[in-house]
Amino acid sequence: MEADGAGSDVEREDESVIELLRDRFRLLTISIAEAQAKRNDLEISLPIAACIADLAFKYTEQLAKDLELFAQHASRKSINMEDVILSAHRNEHLATSLRSFGTDLKSKEAQSERKRKKPSRKEDKATTSVVHIPDN
Repeated sequence: MEADGAGSDVEREDESVIELLRDRFRLLTISIAEAQAKRNDLEISLPIAACIADLAFKYTEQLAKDLELFAQHASRKSINMEDVILSAHRNEHLATSLRSFGTDLKSKEAQSERKRKKPSRKEDKATTSVVHIPDN
């Protein structure tokens, strides 16, 4: 019975984490909706903002499940950028934006790797060796 008790404790902890994430997500979504309304000289009622927040959370949950399935289908344990782009296949504008974002990330990553790359031993010897030129 101890195993059952431990399992239910883990489940309750998982549920509380999900509730906390849902609440934070909801608050942030409402805050964004209110800021956008204010930016556009509009007002948004709290029930509508809450509805938007709930829909956004449900969409995000479904997106996470889809991304997990895409990775599993490709026999991977982690989600990559191609999975995210694939999830946006019904929204061409979003897919294009994600492809552009992915390309930008790859180019920044490549630049970062070049900066961190250590010189090879040949390059190291060439730059640190001293050549003595005799006086005539």
